[in-house]
Amino acid sequence: MIRFLFSILFFCLATLSVFSQDEQTLITIGDTKVSKAEFERIYKKNNSNLYNESDKKSPEEYLDLFINFKLKVIEAEKLKMDTSAAFIKELAGYREELAAPYLTNIHYNDELVNELYNRTTKEVNASHILLNVSRDATPEQDKEILDKILKIRQEIIDGKDFEEAAKEYSQDPSAKTNSGKLGYFTAFQMVTPFENAAFTTPVGQISEPVKTTFGYHLVKVNDIRDNKGEILVAHIMKMFPKDMTAATKQKLKLQIDSIYTELKNGADFAELARTKSDDKRSSTQGGEMPWFGNGRMIPEFANPAFVIKNIGDYTEPIETPYGYHIIKKIAVKPVPSFEEAKEEIVTRIKNDPQRSFRSKQAFIDNLKVEYNYQKNDEGYSKLKDKKIASDLHDENFELFTIDNKKYEMQDFRNYLTKQNASSGSYLSYYQPWEMDAIIALEDSKLKDKHPDFKYLLQEYHDGILLFNISEEKIWNFAAQDTVGLEEFYKKNNKKYMWEERFKGTIITCKTVEAREEAEKYFAEEMTNEEVSDMMNKNESLISFTEGAWERGANPIVDYYVWNQPEPDNFNSEITFLRGNKIPPEPKKLDEARGLYISDYQKFLEDNWIKELRKKYKITVDKKLLKTIQGV
Repeated sequence: MIRFLFSILFFCLATLSVFSQDEQTLITIGDTKVSKAEFERIYKKNNSNLYNESDKKSPEEYLDLFINFKLKVIEAEKLKMDTSAAFIKELAGYREELAAPYLTNIHYNDELVNELYNRTTKEVNASHILLNVSRDATPEQDKEILDKILKIRQEIIDGKDFEEAAKEYSQDPSAKTNSGKLGYFTAFQMVTPFENAAFTTPVGQISEPVKTTFGYHLVKVNDIRDNKGEILVAHIMKMFPKDMTAATKQKLKLQIDSIYTELKNGADFAELARTKSDDKRSSTQGGEMPWFGNGRMIPEFANPAFVIKNIGDYTEPIETPYGYHIIKKIAVKPVPSFEEAKEEIVTRIKNDPQRSFRSKQAFIDNLKVEYNYQKNDEGYSKLKDKKIASDLHDENFELFTIDNKKYEMQDFRNYLTKQNASSGSYLSYYQPWEMDAIIALEDSKLKDKHPDFKYLLQEYHDGILLFNISEEKIWNFAAQDTVGLEEFYKKNNKKYMWEERFKGTIITCKTVEAREEAEKYFAEEMTNEEVSDMMNKNESLISFTEGAWERGANPIVDYYVWNQPEPDNFNSEITFLRGNKIPPEPKKLDEARGLYISDYQKFLEDNWIKELRKKYKITVDKKLLKTIQGV
């Protein structure tokens, strides 16, 4: 017995020791203290499930990154960025989303988990018609919209084309152009009621009206197919500008075709993406995009991407509404097995109250027991048969008590004012007010009751501040500081070099006779403009393309200058070059502006970090750091 009690005591002391250690201060930055638990949580989160295992860092290696992050957040707080109206509003929005799963009773079972897993293995192609319903719509207004959508459904059943009905009736703004078509999607990509309708309506049929937070929908299921999983690709893009002309589009097509020729001749895909792609978000990563499923990308891009057969293969140039692309297949990820997906599905259920929940009233009932709810019958009886417009304007009395806090008639009156309730009976509003008040009480306790909520909210808080101060101090500043950027370029202008290039003109004539005439003029040392004026008076006999091309940049230049294979559909009798090779030289600022801005941003950030490290005293408990295990 003594040995048993000693074991329990030892276990308790060990547990308290670990807990105490987690709360110990690991890092001090100025007046800010960071616990071991906070550092360890963020370290593990940012070093788990990385695409490249080589990117993982030990706690010691990650320490400097974490300190730099914290320095920026602390500086933002010193500058009062966390007191701005925009920051407070943005954080409040995130907090509301994070709090939602904790403010209802979620339950789930194996049957639901299995059902949702089976949905993830399929993709539904659906169309819809939407009639909006305001969140503060009265029951009468709600019924009016429901009756209207039922009539639309009957019209379709009686023979009206669904797509025409979507264009005519749907209040989804995109319906005018897509006829209500939503394309393919799988589980968890639509709001829950809509998903339920899409996955339970047979192909070719139309659902009964389904209500979501947007309003009432009619869902038509067009097709269902197996989910192909996710794909990782890189792409090189020539982006369509706004107000694009036919000439601009043709120029972009020539550019993407030239890049494609470079790839076929052995050029490195990642390097071409970095230097020639217009998608600046992916170009710095060698064109690599985030993982995506077939239904999460526009069909014009997704369909050719999923057709690529082998890892490392790439498409011919394809066109989407946004530009021309060459897509390279990097990796594929099939739909995970049930065992692999189960934990994530359970988490998604927990984070979505619409999936499966007890009634709101049941949740309230649990809270009433937990916080010792006491109803004041005398006060409640005063509300019976009383009208908001004329009674109880000045009286104040207790209505209920919970968690030792009294809720009185004045609190109820404030609620009615917010609801713009000026008519009707008090009792018609009483229950919603009581429920809202109790949920608000629970909401106020979330940080104390749920450590995960507290940590996530802190991450959002710090993340918003980090973005805002980085935008002000680095990103926007670097783009606008033309003088500083030019000075930086002067000191680093040999970082980005052109390789050996041919500089001159590609000349294309309509006929062999036209070429002979042109060469006669060039022999007389006439300029391109003078030759053009002479030969193109009555009809277009000659065209000029001036530029400077590296090896692999243009198939015609490659053919003449670097003895590469003759391009397809090329006539050397009417196309020739004038110009010379030029040796490697630095790229001008305008020729590599994006790269130099990125480097200048890094330069500014490094100097800023040095200043912050001088400004704030930093101490680290190295002994405590060694107790943190690497991932």
